[in-house]
Amino acid sequence: MNLLLSRILTYLNGTLLYDSHYQFCKFIIYNYLELEDLSFNEVSLKSGISKKDILEIAFDYGFSSHEAFTRSFKKLYSITPSEYRKKPVPVVLRTKIKPFDRYFLGIGEIGMTKSTEDIKVYFITVPAHKFLYIKNYDSDGYWDFWKKQSQIPGQDCETICGLLDSIKGKLDDRGGSEPNSGAGQIMAYINDPKGKAECYGVRLPADYKGEVPSQMILQDVPEGEYIVFEHGKFNYEQENCSVEEKVKEAIDSYDFASTGYSLDDVQGRVEYFYHDPAQFFKVVKPVRKCK
Repeated sequence: MNLLLSRILTYLNGTLLYDSHYQFCKFIIYNYLELEDLSFNEVSLKSGISKKDILEIAFDYGFSSHEAFTRSFKKLYSITPSEYRKKPVPVVLRTKIKPFDRYFLGIGEIGMTKSTEDIKVYFITVPAHKFLYIKNYDSDGYWDFWKKQSQIPGQDCETICGLLDSIKGKLDDRGGSEPNSGAGQIMAYINDPKGKAECYGVRLPADYKGEVPSQMILQDVPEGEYIVFEHGKFNYEQENCSVEEKVKEAIDSYDFASTGYSLDDVQGRVEYFYHDPAQFFKVVKPVRKCK
């Protein structure tokens, strides 16, 4: 039974990204109260897991009853599944951290493929929302950010990504299974009285009333105008660096003169970074109308 709960809330050495056990266990948590009303066929259809795989999971980890599952869940997380459903609280759903990443190890891209896609540039109005995040004033980029955060108790990548994964209602969550913008998790910059902070978090509805993990900040972000620099989907292992460079070049060379806008770096405004190779890489920067 403990092994099943481990599958639910822990990626074992980063191997469960497409694992049916993990996907089905996550489905159980989010649909626990509905399960007894669903037929076997409906469970398979709704979870996206074949009936054969579901039976194998049940055979491998076989809780004798849903009471047994409830007891094990409560023992591990001090809350029952039904209590969690009624009042979701942040729990650390262990998120996949790649055990081998070419960029983290400084190896770079395979084949050095250069992106040939153009960067789309457009203006948008972003409605008021909340931003739940952690921040660091001394980091320089994604990997350095997490290296420094790992030295702060309770703010390492695995813990923070796991907590954010458990929070419902993320505005940018498209059902992705990796800890990136496909799952609603994004990098950001915020100017505040202490300086420019590099941040990691999720955007939430303006009326979000859920609990806030003790190590995180929940900030109101008013409606505002933004400019977006967007590159489409790309091959992470072959194009990541070149895509980021291309977006940066587009930002640095962009001429605001004829747009009637300028970048807005006043305190409190948030600059967002969306990284999801299956969809896009985009930078969303706050702007203001010129007087």
